[in-house]
Amino acid sequence: MFLKEEKQLIVRLQRKDSREAAFKELISLYKKRLYWHIRKIIISHEDTDDVLQDTFIKIYKNIASFKGNSKLYSWMYRIATNEALSFLKRNSKHQQHRLNEVANDFAINNLTSDIYFEGNDIQLKLQQAIATLPQKQRLVFNMRYFDNIKYKDISDILETSEGALKASYHIAVKKIEQHLINN
Repeated sequence: MFLKEEKQLIVRLQRKDSREAAFKELISLYKKRLYWHIRKIIISHEDTDDVLQDTFIKIYKNIASFKGNSKLYSWMYRIATNEALSFLKRNSKHQQHRLNEVANDFAINNLTSDIYFEGNDIQLKLQQAIATLPQKQRLVFNMRYFDNIKYKDISDILETSEGALKASYHIAVKKIEQHLINN
């Protein structure tokens, strides 16, 4: 979306008389991208749908307070990321597991039985390697490698420095390489 079009959409979203139509447009523009971003964190299709719905509800409730200090897309990604991480934290408390263990075990054990996973053996091994990463490295790797998001934008989304992100990405790549070599 071009900057001018994004600004026009934001204005329409923040006006009560055009909010509904503008929000439908926003959903059609970003639903798929946000779904796959959340899916890489949550893994499960059903849970991803729930978190995506919660994400759009939060966006709708807070769009009036969006100041434009970042791109709309970055702001929505931050909300989606926070909603996904909150979901994992809530589930990890119920299951008495650490956050990363829940996500890793779920990804490794359930990806092969997931009817929505359409990858081949190589993609499965890559996803299993990614699932072994700590949460932050997994997030950074997925956002940079699969979504091709610039470090500046990831920095806005995760509210951390670009240098730390570059280091996390580099370490993640090395761990993935090592995992693939060993398995």
